[in-house]
Amino acid sequence: MYIFSCDIVSPPYMLYVGEEKHENEELIRWGWPEDVWFHVDKVSSAHVYLRLHAGETLDDLSQAVINDCAQLVKANSISGNKMNNVDVVYTMWSNLKKSARMDVGQVGFHKDQEVRKVRVEKRLNEIVNRLNKTKKEVHPNLRDEREERDRKEREKEKNLQHQLKLKEKEEDRIRKEQAELRSYSTLMSEDNMKSNYDDGNDSDDFM
Repeated sequence: MYIFSCDIVSPPYMLYVGEEKHENEELIRWGWPEDVWFHVDKVSSAHVYLRLHAGETLDDLSQAVINDCAQLVKANSISGNKMNNVDVVYTMWSNLKKSARMDVGQVGFHKDQEVRKVRVEKRLNEIVNRLNKTKKEVHPNLRDEREERDRKEREKEKNLQHQLKLKEKEEDRIRKEQAELRSYSTLMSEDNMKSNYDDGNDSDDFM
């Protein structure tokens, strides 16, 4: 498997590319929800996965970054690399659908309307060469990395829920204190206070 760095933005994006169909299958199975999948439409090509930064969505990707991924996909397609005006499709990893009857490395979509497309008129060597300079061969354990990612997300959600409960408890305590103060103020108001006059004893004479 190879990783590339899309460093035209800061921080850069990491791009993951399977070397062959079995690695593509691993990426399909153990990708992250933060991954964006790219592939040449209707033509055999590499699968490129871009990992979004924390808190980002697909709409946050600039056109320049999308173009980098599209050029990398086209360059790693035996037939697509020789063609002009090819379409590259891309979607979030969570929209990829894999069924038992599909071949190794083959993938479909849960929702076609969530698949986007970009037209690549021709190969741009300045982009491909820049990306190739960052190319590194890696051998990650994708399953372990995904499970560790999910564990951290569960822990983060657990901590968030704990903080929300503490906040709700504190807000409830403040509401009760304010209610008690209002009740006390009402009891101590002049309309609710009594004096000797209230009992009809308005004389200064003593028996």
